[in-house]
Amino acid sequence: MATNWNPQSWMAHEAKHLPVYPDAAKLANVEQTLSTFPPLVFAGEARALKADLAEVAAGKGFLLQGGDCAESFAEFHPNNIRDTFRVLLQMAVVLTFASKQPVVKVGRMAGQFAKPRSSPVEVQGGIELPSYLGDNINGIEFTPESRIPDPDRLLRAYSQSAATLNLLRAFATGGYANLRQVHQWTLDFMDRSPWAAKFAEVSGRIGEALDFMQACGVDPSSVPQLQGTSFYTSHEALLLPYEQALTRQDSLTGQWYDCSAHMLWIGDRTRFEGSAHVEFLRGVGNPIGMKCGPSLSPDALLKLLDTLNPAREAGRITLISRYGHDKVEAGLPALVRAVKREGHPVVWSCDPMHGNVIKAESGYKTRPFDRILTEVRGFFAVHRAEGTHAGGIHVEMTGRDVTECTGGAVAISDEALGDRYHTHCDPRLNAAQSLELAFLLAEELNREAGDRARQAA
Repeated sequence: MATNWNPQSWMAHEAKHLPVYPDAAKLANVEQTLSTFPPLVFAGEARALKADLAEVAAGKGFLLQGGDCAESFAEFHPNNIRDTFRVLLQMAVVLTFASKQPVVKVGRMAGQFAKPRSSPVEVQGGIELPSYLGDNINGIEFTPESRIPDPDRLLRAYSQSAATLNLLRAFATGGYANLRQVHQWTLDFMDRSPWAAKFAEVSGRIGEALDFMQACGVDPSSVPQLQGTSFYTSHEALLLPYEQALTRQDSLTGQWYDCSAHMLWIGDRTRFEGSAHVEFLRGVGNPIGMKCGPSLSPDALLKLLDTLNPAREAGRITLISRYGHDKVEAGLPALVRAVKREGHPVVWSCDPMHGNVIKAESGYKTRPFDRILTEVRGFFAVHRAEGTHAGGIHVEMTGRDVTECTGGAVAISDEALGDRYHTHCDPRLNAAQSLELAFLLAEELNREAGDRARQAA
């Protein structure tokens, strides 16, 4: 357990990207109310995820982390949750089947509301208002009233997260994730993608394998691992008053856990030395992610690792690189070498989204799919060169048929971005692009496995 730590100790440190609530008394009342609510996740689940991630850190698995850039109240619907879960299942099946490695599935769901912004204000038509910070803080509507931080939004975020988790648990364990259903996971609108046909081929081979098992006397319906799946949730631990209110002391171990999600991460803007966010997360027992970009030096990273994981517990830390397609191969190796030299057991994951945002000629913010793929390939190339395991992917994606990222086999053009551009924040991969990315990842994982086999020979 962390020393000299309690759930409030972050308040003595520098806190960036936190909203200023005009009604402090109302915020305190909401925090008190949240502190009496049931936990959204449980300590044992967080420990199970940590154990799974320890296997990934040892090179025996892969982390698939994906979901919305920012969840919203307006788009909250069971079909949207189901479709994103379904695409993550498809991606995981492709990765597992091709790489012969277990895939740890973690959604950016059931709590990914708050977003740090590059500017505290937004200007439209000569009018300046506070920036939109996520539905759990203020509203996206460009009005003075909507942009005032409202503590009641925290209660609504908790309620939506609880409902989302309830549905995800039902999907994961109630038969929907049964591998016998793999043919039915393809969304109707994906038929125009060539990768849907490729997935159908994989589905057929999985079905044949299950038939073979049954013919050999192994009934797939009696194997729990084939009937359901483990699915975890995560979000950026940005809004610390909310995270503190949902922090509980585990009755079995005495350790503190942030029970708002199984895994929390620290963003690129809040991982500086002396950060309140670092202070808060160093004391909870959850698996922790940390974004690593061009501004992070090897020495600063090692200090943060010593702070967040002094016991060097495997599965505790996932380092999520986010450089941009043209910077990853130049910037990432120094961090990888430093972590390897010091013996920190981490999962290395790639966020190919945040470093590749551009403004299209049509005026929409987008992420070109070819740049996303280039960063992923560069990430794998660095780890092959350094002899380390490229252990994960962290993507902003949705199961909806959106047109937010240009390119891919579905060939979304700049002109088509406005057709179905629904994001509340940053552009997301749609279902077809996500599946295409999964097949590329499978190729890279197989290449890594081939290199390892040759070295061992």
